[in-house]
Amino acid sequence: MQILIYVGITLATVILMEFTAWFAHKYIMHGFLWDWHEDHHKPHLKDGFFEKNDRFFFVFAVPSASSFIASQLTVHFWLFFVGLGIAIYGLIYFLIHDVYIHQRFSWFKQLDGKYSRAILRAHGAHHAVQTKEDCESFGLLVVGSKFFKKRSEWKKMEKNNKIYH
Repeated sequence: MQILIYVGITLATVILMEFTAWFAHKYIMHGFLWDWHEDHHKPHLKDGFFEKNDRFFFVFAVPSASSFIASQLTVHFWLFFVGLGIAIYGLIYFLIHDVYIHQRFSWFKQLDGKYSRAILRAHGAHHAVQTKEDCESFGLLVVGSKFFKKRSEWKKMEKNNKIYH
């Protein structure tokens, strides 16, 4: 029974991280830490392989590492599974965002399904704006229904009031 609780904590943390990442992306990265995130939207500002945006890897690693440490130093062993969930989400984010979407590594390129295309469209729509304001689609794994349709259909849908922003 205890193993099911730990699996549940891990999965719940992974799911919660998608919404945490959305919030951080919308209100922190496109807010007071735009200076760190800007070169991600304007790759011509980047000097070399790394971006200032890569600092967020360390920002999100802190709660994961802290959870692992606290689980060993306190009686709250369940925090280990919170740290694990954060780390798993970080790995998923890295593989989808940096490897698949931005092709920073040539590990896999040929994902072709409705969901993978929707993720690409949503991220493309987000990067279509190079300023910190007026962007859409701040999440990674949860994407709006319009992104499952072809881009040519978006304006028609918006015109018919089927998509609300």
